[in-house]
Amino acid sequence: MPSITRAEAAHLARLSRLALTDDELDQLAGQLDVIINAVARVSEVADADVPPTSHSVPLTNVFRPDEVRPCLTPDEALAGAPAAEEQRFRVPRILDEE
Repeated sequence: MPSITRAEAAHLARLSRLALTDDELDQLAGQLDVIINAVARVSEVADADVPPTSHSVPLTNVFRPDEVRPCLTPDEALAGAPAAEEQRFRVPRILDEE
């Protein structure tokens, strides 16, 4: 089984722009080693006739097909607005512009 060295963990930390202490690097190396060994075990069990999948059960599209439907007119959409201007919602300014 592959084993992650402390130097490899330090290299990965540098690539990830993580500042880790020596103790954290030792811990990371151990955790990465556990992950890689788990993936290796799955690879050993996987059979050639089992296709790779991303989910354990088949997924189907749950979205409805697009349909053209009537929508609100601008006046209807703005009817409940506290303030409107030029067929738009009027809201308080949040940024100062010079």
